[in-house]
Amino acid sequence: MRRAPSFLLPCVFLSIVAALEGVASAQDPYEVAGTRGTSTVEDLLRRARQARDAGRWVEAKAAYELALKAADAAWTTDAERAEIAVELGLCELALGRYRDAADHLAQGLRHRDGLRRGLAERAEEGLKKAERRVTTFYLGVNPPDAAVFVDGKPVGRPAPTYELFLEPGHHTVRAELDGHVEAMGAFDGVAGKTSSLTLKLCRAPERCAPGATDAGRALPAAPPPAARPAVPLTELRIGGAALTTAALAAGTVLLLRADVVHDNLAERGVVLRGRGWTSSMCWWPNAPSACAELRDDAAERDLFATLGKVALATGAVFGAATAASFLAEGWILDETPTRGGVRVAPSATGAEVGLVLQGVW
Repeated sequence: MRRAPSFLLPCVFLSIVAALEGVASAQDPYEVAGTRGTSTVEDLLRRARQARDAGRWVEAKAAYELALKAADAAWTTDAERAEIAVELGLCELALGRYRDAADHLAQGLRHRDGLRRGLAERAEEGLKKAERRVTTFYLGVNPPDAAVFVDGKPVGRPAPTYELFLEPGHHTVRAELDGHVEAMGAFDGVAGKTSSLTLKLCRAPERCAPGATDAGRALPAAPPPAARPAVPLTELRIGGAALTTAALAAGTVLLLRADVVHDNLAERGVVLRGRGWTSSMCWWPNAPSACAELRDDAAERDLFATLGKVALATGAVFGAATAASFLAEGWILDETPTRGGVRVAPSATGAEVGLVLQGVW
């Protein structure tokens, strides 16, 4: 009986301590969670900086990634998360992962005011280096709450505009929203270049359910639209623009060449007159050989000038015809823009010219 208190005292002490800890957790649960999250971020940042200073870029990148995820869940500010994103982007840049680097550096620079001056400058320089290796793509979406997919992968939270960094090459874009017709687009990204595209989703047309009736009678089916012959206006316009550019360029070059020949002819005339030569000498039976050379230069000048004027006039005609095709399309073809079906739109990049088909088929 005398030994019983010696065993009970430790148990009673531990029970009291556990009860006090439970009360503290119940009174302020967020303080414990927030402190633990902040401690985790600090530990990960310490590991990341040690690996970065030692040149262990792979280990530093992995630690910064974990720190950024932990910072999103902890009580951290936008400036703190921006600094982690910049450090992560600089590690990815050192590893040659330019697309990820551009994404994280741009994310950090969105809160540039919260970055240290030296870090902000390093982020800007790093972003310039990364952008030279990737293609920058600006996408606009209307309505802005549509889900966007690039190359079949979701982009993220819906937004009216997107700034995306992609690997060079061919990419497809798709946007979808309930009650709207799906919109699609495509483009070819070039390293160091910027591409842009806008997707507009039209509301899906109302359709009658199969077998719907009105007062016991079947509703008559809508007559099919009359078939219209396909007119390759897009191809003709692209060809007209190309011919206009080529003709104007050729005319400009020819006129410049004529001007050069004219200047050379004038200089030779000045030199010959200084030697006592007059234009009447060319009519003598024993005219000097310089007269034949002057006549050849004059003929060459007139030929280049004539061809240049003809090329400019031809380019003007092609340009006027191409512009008129846009203004008079509805009047000549008696057509109005369709709201459904398939729409053909021209798509031009720095490497090629093509067509983009949009719609439902």
